[in-house]
Amino acid sequence: MLFKGGRNPGRTAGSHGFQRSQGFQAAVNLFMIALCCATLYPFAIVLGSSFQSPADIAKNGYSAIPRPVDLTAYRMVFANPRQLANSYWTTIYTTAITAAVGLWVTLSYAYVLSRKDYALRRALSFYVFFTMLFNGGLVPTYILFVNWLHVKNSPVALILPLLVNAWYILMMKGFLQEIPAALPESAKIDGAGEFRIFVQIVLPISKPALAVIGLFMMLGSWNDWYHTLLYIDVDRYMKLQYLLLRLVKNMEFLNSAEAVQYGVVKAGMAIPLESARMAMCVVAAGPMLLVFPFFQKYFVRGIAIGSVKG
Repeated sequence: MLFKGGRNPGRTAGSHGFQRSQGFQAAVNLFMIALCCATLYPFAIVLGSSFQSPADIAKNGYSAIPRPVDLTAYRMVFANPRQLANSYWTTIYTTAITAAVGLWVTLSYAYVLSRKDYALRRALSFYVFFTMLFNGGLVPTYILFVNWLHVKNSPVALILPLLVNAWYILMMKGFLQEIPAALPESAKIDGAGEFRIFVQIVLPISKPALAVIGLFMMLGSWNDWYHTLLYIDVDRYMKLQYLLLRLVKNMEFLNSAEAVQYGVVKAGMAIPLESARMAMCVVAAGPMLLVFPFFQKYFVRGIAIGSVKG
């Protein structure tokens, strides 16, 4: 039967549903854009406050748009550019080595734990889990690194303590347990050895989990200042975070007369302690903010898969 006027009610209902779907999608997009702007606002506050003068902060508070722009805080941070560049270089190569070697050790250990045909699987799993509950303590660890391993005032002291993390091993183990057992078995039938299976099959499949754990390792090593405090007494191997922390402590105990004497600020100017802290955040966090987008596509997938099984 034909309807009067040739109208098709099914088509009209479908078009209205499509329009409602488009309207809902637009609302969701606007909400996500607003959420992203709200997330970026604290970063804008940190960046803008680093260019404020102490008088401006005292009068108007922290602002994302400084008026006027004051570079005194950055002059204090870059007062010793050679030391800053050296600390940057030390932080970069120790972070890269820690992430690369740590990922290899973590993946190797987790692969062994994920193999049900390995005889020592339960014993090694308990060993990893036990270290999450108890550790050796500060004094035995210090004696180990200083008196036994003799790595004091060496980059090894900044790399070795951060190579292995029990939680990362269990997270990687949960990811590897999702790999079908038929893959290594079929490779064995074709004559592949254990090392070849590990490198050519397990390693490429594990890219999402490696990206997530590698990002965590890089963040941990980049932000680490504690091991520099314990094991490094020379400026040559001082990491960036410890250098900035020491600079803040020196500024806290520096009075106006000493600041003018050392050329930090001009006569009559206050020490920009608050803006200097913001400037240090910008200097320290900048490189890691540029690295994170390269890991973003693996981040959610690696977290979700690695958390299914422990």
